[in-house]
Amino acid sequence: MSNTIARDLRAGVSVAGILLPEAIAYAAIAGLAPVHAIIAGVAGSLIYAIAGGSRFAVISPTSSSAAILAASLAAMQLTPQLREPVAYAAVLLVGAFFLAGGAARLGALASFVSRPVLRGFAFGIGITIAAKQLPAIMGVAGGGANPAAVIWHVLAQGPQWNLLSVALGAASLAIVLALRRFQTLPGAALVLAAGMAIGRWGHPAVWHLALVGEIAAPQLGIGWPMLSIGEWTQVGRFALPLVMIIFAESWASMRGLALRHGDQVEANRELRALGFANLAVGLVRGMPVGAGFSASSASEAAGAKTRWAGVVAAATMLFMLLAGRGAIAVLPQPVLAAVVISALSHALNPAPLLRLWKLGRDEWVASLAALAVMGLGVLNGMLVAVALSLLALLRRLAGSRVAELGRWAGTHDFIDLERNPDAVTDTAILVLRPAEPLFFANAERVLSEVTSRAAAARVRVVVLSIEESGDFDSTTLEAMIECDQRLTAMKRMLLLARAKDDIRDGLRRAGATALAGPDRSFWSVADAYEHAGATDRESAAGLAPKTPTPAPSPPPTTLPPPAGP
Repeated sequence: MSNTIARDLRAGVSVAGILLPEAIAYAAIAGLAPVHAIIAGVAGSLIYAIAGGSRFAVISPTSSSAAILAASLAAMQLTPQLREPVAYAAVLLVGAFFLAGGAARLGALASFVSRPVLRGFAFGIGITIAAKQLPAIMGVAGGGANPAAVIWHVLAQGPQWNLLSVALGAASLAIVLALRRFQTLPGAALVLAAGMAIGRWGHPAVWHLALVGEIAAPQLGIGWPMLSIGEWTQVGRFALPLVMIIFAESWASMRGLALRHGDQVEANRELRALGFANLAVGLVRGMPVGAGFSASSASEAAGAKTRWAGVVAAATMLFMLLAGRGAIAVLPQPVLAAVVISALSHALNPAPLLRLWKLGRDEWVASLAALAVMGLGVLNGMLVAVALSLLALLRRLAGSRVAELGRWAGTHDFIDLERNPDAVTDTAILVLRPAEPLFFANAERVLSEVTSRAAAARVRVVVLSIEESGDFDSTTLEAMIECDQRLTAMKRMLLLARAKDDIRDGLRRAGATALAGPDRSFWSVADAYEHAGATDRESAAGLAPKTPTPAPSPPPTTLPPPAGP
């Protein structure tokens, strides 16, 4: 027990050393005062410790949520007075949407944003945010709507660059990255401390170094944004992308760490926990929160044993906020910009995208997601990334390949003939298997191909393995019945293999009782194949299929007539 407490204390303090500079950086991304990000990390960690299920997850502002919040606020073209209330309203709605999703058990929907799309989105957002830090490092005014425009704008102002600012930012970034080799050293916190010392005693005004500026005292009371119904409705449109990216990012972090340690996490519980955390954060005027990869991985690396590590991190952050506001105010902006870029280093690593190109899988989807974020902005890029996930899924399902199967000699296994040409086949029996589940978008095309291949092969029996399908929708049921009718008209028999109970029940309700019966639907491909062989041999011999032999008639009960004289 004492060892667990010691590890949680050490992990909590270590995580706080990472969360504080990240909070300052992410607040800069969102265009809000750092106090709102720090308070969000405090409230989010405390609530998650009560409601969450992961012992490693650290609930705090993340780079993705900060970028989407900034893009949403910019798209709404708000007055300065409405900017902060609208931000808190968005966080409250995010919490409400999470709770509604948890109540409806929609946790499985996180899988609809694929990992390649998330990687492309993360890379694109990393490039976008890093590019927007360049003006602060160079000591010039910012400008440009996308990374290319920002970089061009900065290059155009080359003669106005503040060389001391450039040197300070570059040195800060190099030191943070170099100190990452030593996991026990909080590199970002040390660089921030050095930057604060420079801002206080290094005469920044003489060197024309821009500072972060005064941070307002934290307002620990609970407040509700005073917005009209129309404004709440407008905020709701921008809250949904926040919900999607926060949960996709959080679930990836939670599940990845849980699998690494043999832990169990439940998606719907995490939905509710994120809902409670964001509701609490919105009420205390904080930024949206989720389980960021960097903070959660830091908690794991520091040896956290329970969720109490998050409570320790929250308490430590609150103490640093109350005691160190004045020091943060004199932090030079090039140092903060360097810390922002370093916090995004995992997203800026192109290795995950290059690996997809090496695998030859989903590389275009990931690349287009990254380009969409960089070219269309964070918010529109997020919507494009989600659309790409769904389009990739529909394309794969709708374009289902139909494989011909053969029997592996000496076994009951049936395998793809294209990859295993030595598998045994029967000239009278065609065994086919769709590679994807049959549903309304691919059923007619797949079953039309089954019919065409049966006609071309001149077989007498077609065995269709439907093991990928759990059930049929109405379109698929109708298409299957029509396929059976076409094959019957061509004097070919259709047998279904690995047909599940729900499919058989659906066929019966649709009137295809014979096709769902035990002579046409089988639990395995081997059973269907044996039945097809027996049926074909009987047909070739001119015999009717075997039927149960009727019981012999009982002997007559009447006595024979008596013999004649």
